Order: sequence, then C-alpha cells, then structure tokens
Amino acid sequence: MERNALCWCGSGKKYKKCHLPIEEKMRTHAAHGEIVPSRKLLKTPDQIEKIKESAALNTAVLDEVAKNIHIGMSTAEIDRIVHDFTVEHGGIPAPLGYQGFPKSVCTSINNEICHGIPDENIILQEGDIVNVDVSTILNGYYSDASRMFKMGKVSDRAERLIRVTEECVERGLAAAKPWGHLGDIADAINSHAQANGYSVVIDIGGHGIGLEFHEDPFVSYVTPKGSEMLLVPGLMFTIEPMINEGSPDFFVDEENDWTVYTIDDGLSAQIEYMVLITNDGVEVLTK
Repeated sequence: MERNALCWCGSGKKYKKCHLPIEEKMRTHAAHGEIVPSRKLLKTPDQIEKIKESAALNTAVLDEVAKNIHIGMSTAEIDRIVHDFTVEHGGIPAPLGYQGFPKSVCTSINNEICHGIPDENIILQEGDIVNVDVSTILNGYYSDASRMFKMGKVSDRAERLIRVTEECVERGLAAAKPWGHLGDIADAINSHAQANGYSVVIDIGGHGIGLEFHEDPFVSYVTPKGSEMLLVPGLMFTIEPMINEGSPDFFVDEENDWTVYTIDDGLSAQIEYMVLITNDGVEVLTK
C-alpha cells in the first residue's frame, strides 16, 4: 500500500501509522524463516468489536450453565440450556449441525477428552468431572470457550488434574506475548503438565477463530519454544490444552464418530480461553 493511504484494516489511520510498521516487522521475521500470519488472519478493529459481542454472549451462556448444572441432570438438559439461552439472546450454537454434529454443545465426562454428545440417558453423577464446551455465532461472528465442572465431591486425583490444567492454561496465557511464537505457549503448557506427571494430547489442539468456527493457525501444545507461527497483534485463537492423567493417546467412538476417549481409561481435563494478541500483550475474550 501507499504509505499515506488509509490503512486496509479500516481503522481510519494512514497505513504508515497503522499496519505498515507491523507488516515491516513481519517481513523481517519471515526473511529469517519464521512462520508469519497472512493479512487475512489479523482481525481488524471493526471485526474485533463484533467478535467481542459474540464472546460476551458465549461467556453468558457458560455462566448460565454454571448456575444450573447439578448432580442428577442429564447432559441433554445442559444442551437445552445452551441452545435456548443462545437463541433467546440472538445467537446460534456453532456446534449444531457443524460437520454433522447433532447437538448445541459438547459435554465430555471423566475419560472423554472432547466432543462428548449430550444425551438424555447420560446422567451426571457424584464425583464426575465434566467439560462443557460452548461455541457461539452472533451476527456472523464466532466465539468459543470451555470450563470444567466438578459434580459434588470429586476424587483427589480429579481435583489435582483440574488444578494443574488450570495452571497450564494460565502459564500458556502468560507466555503469549506479541512477537513471540505459538511454540512459547505450547512449551509453557507441556512443561508444566509433564512436571506434574501428566501428558498433553498431541493431535488435537486449538485454532484460530472469529470469522469462522475454525481458522488457521492450528495451535499445538507440544511444540518447542520459539517454533510455530509468530504472534502478531491482531491474531486471534484459542488456548485449550487437553491434559490426560496417563497416555496422550486416544480413540474415537465408533458409533457416533465424535466422542474422543483416553486410550487407557484415565481422566482427562480441558479448559479453553479465546485470546487476542494486542500491541501490548494478550487479551482474554472468553473463559
């Protein structure tokens, strides 16, 4: 672009005062062989504001689940809460119909790593740990987050797994700095998980989000520090490591072709934040 033209991002600033310095820095990193995001992955100010509206609804949905989840309810009841609250507030549950997924939310219990399908016959029991993964479309913009819920008194091993998973996400968040790398986040998460005797699922990770449900980049949580895509201001993605008690390996339910289980029947936990890289650091949009 011409230096004095209005920037492509719609900020109203001249290119030289807006994205030119960022793109010049990106070119320098690219010249050293680093992976840099394309311009289309960098969210514009207008897109960010609209995505934040979606994110606010997504958080409200999870808050509604937190108010109502209890021992003895079916996971289908959680699905109804998510669907009805989302629709009543002008949104669309992003999972519903996505690549054939039959429900509005994922509910994954104990040894289910992710993509658990709500069902009238699955009843939450004392001691269960449950991941509720909510994704929302509002006015065409996407958001995503998940939380772990403990049903009554859970075992010490379940309590510890959830605590360490929370710590992993927070350490990953602390490592997410502008002009760092996705691998910095992965290293912080994987190192802490391994130090506590846990493993991180390798083949399932986070993703870019905002304009679509799943965008580039794929966000691994097992890659080395200093590797993977450059964290450029405007990049938006999820931090959502899946932490396993035992092996990182898994299998997919043959009947529904969705639900992912630990290979060794160990417990698994996941917490998901949606974040935006800014000029000054990182902003959490959902949690």
